[in-house]
Amino acid sequence: MGTVTIGVSIAVPEPHGSLIQQLRAGFGDLAAHGIPTHVTLLPPTEVDDSELPAVEAHLTEVAGAGRPFPMRLSGTGTFRPLSPVVYLRLVLGAEACTWLQKQVRDASGPVPRELQFPYHPHVTVAHGIDEEAMDRAFEELADYEAQWPCTGFALYEQGADGVWRQLREYVFGGPVVPPQAGHVERGSIHTR
Repeated sequence: MGTVTIGVSIAVPEPHGSLIQQLRAGFGDLAAHGIPTHVTLLPPTEVDDSELPAVEAHLTEVAGAGRPFPMRLSGTGTFRPLSPVVYLRLVLGAEACTWLQKQVRDASGPVPRELQFPYHPHVTVAHGIDEEAMDRAFEELADYEAQWPCTGFALYEQGADGVWRQLREYVFGGPVVPPQAGHVERGSIHTR
């Protein structure tokens, strides 16, 4: 028996996910290729590997109670100076993400977890890199827009190599959300 580091997140779908990952790497964030583009529901959490079946059963229940919802990214934000992070703002779907992460981390479940900071759903585009590169990420992606229907989330495991790999996907129990008026099909970047 050993331990594994797991995380639960909503993957940013293609073509947005790969584009954001390439942009993140272009800003010099060396973690970009080891971390799929996502919105975190459960941050990296170490659990005993014997607990994985209970975690999977819990996540199945959470997904079954969830319903698809629209998600939209628009512009940038930062957690600096508190934390060296630049991110894409989640302007639609934040309330649903907040509900989901509470269900995933519920004290009665197998992964009760206190957070270091208050939950703030976002998509990281730069983390722990030099200030000039963080400023560049903040400015260059200020007009970034992307929207898609969120239909579920996934369980990931961090390997010894630092790469996050999907273990299982969980689909919500309700019907798919139709695209919203003004739906943006592709992520778009407008430089100033």
